[in-house]
Amino acid sequence: MECELIGSIGPWLAMLGFGAFHGLNPGMGWLFALSLGLQQQRERVIWVALLPIAAGHALAITLAAVLVLLGSRFLSLTLLQWITAGVLLAVGLYKLFNYYRHPRWVGMKVGLGDLFLWSFLMATAHGAGLMVVPALLGVAGESVAGHGAHAGHMASGGVDMLLAIGLHTAAMLVVMGGTAWIVYRRLGLAILRQHWVNFDLIWAFALLVAAAIAALMAWR
Repeated sequence: MECELIGSIGPWLAMLGFGAFHGLNPGMGWLFALSLGLQQQRERVIWVALLPIAAGHALAITLAAVLVLLGSRFLSLTLLQWITAGVLLAVGLYKLFNYYRHPRWVGMKVGLGDLFLWSFLMATAHGAGLMVVPALLGVAGESVAGHGAHAGHMASGGVDMLLAIGLHTAAMLVVMGGTAWIVYRRLGLAILRQHWVNFDLIWAFALLVAAAIAALMAWR
């Protein structure tokens, strides 16, 4: 009974945890929003900037969910999990040996639309959507399993995925906002120069961990 409960809520907790992890990663947007706030000397700019950043990130995650649902019409859930594990492994290894390379599309003078696009491209380029696919597959469960999936089951799986994406985005937004506020109000950018954590390297390992999770799900 306990295993069934863990199996049912585990993917949701994973989406929540990934949201917090993505929010903590400065490459996903809070550092950009903080820089804009410091540049204009207005705290409100940070909160306004975080909204399109979170929305762009959510779109990248949603795109991953759509691809999963489309793939489930032709492939079994197990095969989807193995494919996800393989792609995550490839991207994770690439990031591991190229973690010092960063996509650069915009400067610091941007509007809300630019922030939305930048966040979507950044999340896509870094594999944020790909990272949560194992959890999304777990959330959808048998609703997306294989050739015989009915339209009603597909719709149910899609709704569950959207709810999970909403939970993921909310967690990300809370962590981004909290981190930016602490640095802006309490610590200042000096703390980043003195105690910088290489999140790009951590991100590469996180992709590899997600690959292992997807492979474990497929094997089980």
